[in-house]
Amino acid sequence: MTRRMILDPQQLPEPGGRRLLHLGDRCLVVFDIDGARLAIDDSCPHQGASLFSGRRDGYFLQCPAHGLRFDLAKGCLAGNPALPLAVYPIHIDEGGVYLDLPD
Repeated sequence: MTRRMILDPQQLPEPGGRRLLHLGDRCLVVFDIDGARLAIDDSCPHQGASLFSGRRDGYFLQCPAHGLRFDLAKGCLAGNPALPLAVYPIHIDEGGVYLDLPD
C-alpha cells in the first residue's frame, strides 16, 4: 500500500542537484538527474549511513561510509540486485508535485 504525498515545488532541488527532505518520520534525499526527479531514503541499506553527501555520477550514487555504489535507475546495489535501494519517483503534472511512499 502506498500513500501519495503532495510536495511544494520549492522542495525540489535545482537541476542536477539534491535536497534533504523531512516528511513525517522519514528523511529522504531528492535528486534532479537530467530533469528526472526521484527520492530515496537517506539511509544506506548496508549499514544505515546517510547517503545525502554521497558522490553521484549520473544515476550512480556512492555511499560515503563504505563506498558501495547504488544504481538509482534500477534501485539496487550496482551489479547486485540482491541489495535493493528503494527509489520513489516524483510525479509532476499541472495539478502539482506528488511523491508516492509505502505505508
